[in-house]
Amino acid sequence: MSLPYVLAIALALAMDVLAVSLAVGLSRPKLAASDVVRMASAFGLFQAGMTLLGALAGVNLVRYIQGVDHWVAAGLLVFVGVRMGYESFKPPHLRTGDPTRGAALIVLAVATSLDALAVGLGLAALKTSLAGPALVIGAVAAAMTVFGLRMGPRLGRYLGRWAEILGGLVLILIAARVLFTHLRG
Repeated sequence: MSLPYVLAIALALAMDVLAVSLAVGLSRPKLAASDVVRMASAFGLFQAGMTLLGALAGVNLVRYIQGVDHWVAAGLLVFVGVRMGYESFKPPHLRTGDPTRGAALIVLAVATSLDALAVGLGLAALKTSLAGPALVIGAVAAAMTVFGLRMGPRLGRYLGRWAEILGGLVLILIAARVLFTHLRG
């Protein structure tokens, strides 16, 4: 499989990662470098890992989750989006949610990488090497995460206090797009 083809797949898969990263960057304008590295690593590893899992699991796993994967992804994104919006109304010293750590990070990484499972299945069906494409998919997801996290605060400067609410709304809109895309067929 050619590198341009793999890059096109990786970029397509990374669009949700980019949108989520922008939303997180909007809501958290002062992320430490360790937060950026942690989130980029998680998103990259999950994108690559789900691609490999899809290829290894084959048709059986995809058949079982295909009917609900979009509901799971949308539900996870709505949950985190609502939580971000809720947190925005709290005074800064009382905010507890951090989408770059713990369960919130895992939820976002899973929600943004479910499509990679189906891509892995498709790559396996092509009987192509999987390690290279999975590595590229993970690297592109990590790079898009860093880009989104760095661009989010720049946008947030113009939005001021509304940035975190907008970040939560972006996640909810991504969830709606996921549902619309899958339900439309």
